[in-house]
Amino acid sequence: MSVLQKNKNITPYDKYKNKNRNKIISGTVEAVILVVLAVALFRALFVFQEYKPYDKNDKNIVTGEDNGFIAISYLAVDRNGTPAMIGTKRLEEHLKALYDNGYVTITQEDIKNYYNNKTSLPNKSLFLMFEDGRRDTAIFAQKIMEKYNNMGTILSYADKFDNQDSKFLSPKDLLNLEASSFWELGTNGYRLTYINVFDRYNHYLGELSSLEYTALRRYLGRNYNQYLMDFIRDENQIPKESYDEMNSRIRRDYDLMDEVYTREVGKLPAAYVLMHSNTGSYADNEKVRNLNQECITRLFAMNFNREGNSYNKENDIYDLTRMQPQAYWYPNHLLMRIYDDTGAQIKFEDGDLNRKKQWETISGAAEYRDCVIALTSVSQGNGLLRLKKSKDYKNIKVSVTLTGNKLGSQAVYLQADDSLKKYVSVKVRNNFLIIEENGKGLINLDLNEFDGTEFNSEDEIKQEALTAEYKTYHNGKKIFKEYSNMEPQEKPVEESVKTVEEDGGKYIPELQINEAGNRKVEITLKDNYLTVMLDNKTAVKNLSLSRKEAGYVYLESAWGEYGYSQRNIADDVYDGVFKDLVIKDAYSDAVLYDNRLRGWDKILSKTKDGWNKLINWFINTL
Repeated sequence: MSVLQKNKNITPYDKYKNKNRNKIISGTVEAVILVVLAVALFRALFVFQEYKPYDKNDKNIVTGEDNGFIAISYLAVDRNGTPAMIGTKRLEEHLKALYDNGYVTITQEDIKNYYNNKTSLPNKSLFLMFEDGRRDTAIFAQKIMEKYNNMGTILSYADKFDNQDSKFLSPKDLLNLEASSFWELGTNGYRLTYINVFDRYNHYLGELSSLEYTALRRYLGRNYNQYLMDFIRDENQIPKESYDEMNSRIRRDYDLMDEVYTREVGKLPAAYVLMHSNTGSYADNEKVRNLNQECITRLFAMNFNREGNSYNKENDIYDLTRMQPQAYWYPNHLLMRIYDDTGAQIKFEDGDLNRKKQWETISGAAEYRDCVIALTSVSQGNGLLRLKKSKDYKNIKVSVTLTGNKLGSQAVYLQADDSLKKYVSVKVRNNFLIIEENGKGLINLDLNEFDGTEFNSEDEIKQEALTAEYKTYHNGKKIFKEYSNMEPQEKPVEESVKTVEEDGGKYIPELQINEAGNRKVEITLKDNYLTVMLDNKTAVKNLSLSRKEAGYVYLESAWGEYGYSQRNIADDVYDGVFKDLVIKDAYSDAVLYDNRLRGWDKILSKTKDGWNKLINWFINTL
């Protein structure tokens, strides 16, 4: 009987039964999925345990040696992560790496006893902080802290309590966190406000709230200060307030801090993080410095006065220092910084040991995870790997995607000798493609030009800055003398604004330390000719080389003396990230090395990514 004849025998009742059966099946599947998602969501957000303090009598933990302690402070936590907020996956990697290295979290009371009573701390002590008092930080960090039995201090600003901004923790939230046993309370101060602000064109902006600062950040340089760090000054850097006025203003901030916390949470926190001195002496100006010191020592039990170095031992309890790990740091980046700060014995993260066996680590630390080799440099130096069985590689094709940040150097060395004195190298460094042979530069290609990036002129960006600055000062507040007679709705306009074509000069923004990179690089070295493709476009074609010998393949990541970074003033470690590295014979196309995910590994990775995206969707749409 044909299929057509069979279908003729199906009655309306059969169709009704089939339709209902399909509905039941699909409904059951949907219900199961929703239940699984609900359980996963609950586990992702609500895991309740109790913090267990370390055993002070355990000689394996408290050895009696005075190794001080490290202090690590995260700005904020987000489930997925942003350039500024660390994601939960990366935060867990960080805290697991510290746990695996034997670090034990300590409390504010432990620090007080260490400095005031000379009480011993654990051999590897960690004081963990989370700044800015964001609600998402508490939600997403809690589960991870419970997993590794971490105690953390949540820092907040007192003025956020009155604003009732849902992004920030309320007094009730803070008390609930403290009651959970995994959290202590600290404070960043009363407010986050900036004074004596100039933009990068040396226009005086005066005072900015945190929201105004965020709106204008792209137009600012480094010429500004925090509310408690100086006299309020005019455009000529002359104080606009007397000593008594400065004294009254700063004391008022500390009094408000004390008043608000006492009223809302029942006490002023013992731990204070002064924003943003980084001077080692509470402020640059002597009179302001003395006043801050007096207020801080009167109100608080401890103060973290500086950022950059994680290690505390010889310093004073009111001059503690902390490190702020960034969202893009791989675990070995964090560990390398701690190693550099403390000199402690560190076990770096290796990842997949089978993949690791194929490489020899010359310097730095490498983690092999799925299709990625994350190569972390030493402080102010490089990370270097050599592919063990590549000594006789001569005519080869290399394909790799570089996802390390733009600031820094990621390099592939070909036909290299044992001492790396003779080689051909292809580097992406500070957004330039650089090709060298035996130390001699052959190509130095600006990748902005290669990409055809269009830039506005310096004049146009300056005009854009003036307009944005004027708009920021709404309600008739004027910032520039030349615009003092303008109506609030008017925009400041320069008399002459030249475009790039009119010789206005290109404005090329400085690379930021956290600016992500993503370059697909394909290198073909055939006989003594080199071709390089970037993102499927030819960057260099048949470059003639003198070197013809076979040699090793090396990978390198390198810190490049980027200079001062307002975001992270002491970060001199770099993560080179080499994804989907494949090496083939240039003539036969035979695969010599392949670090891509394949088979079940690839399927499982994609399934895991899809599941996480689904959980994220549910969380974001709640």
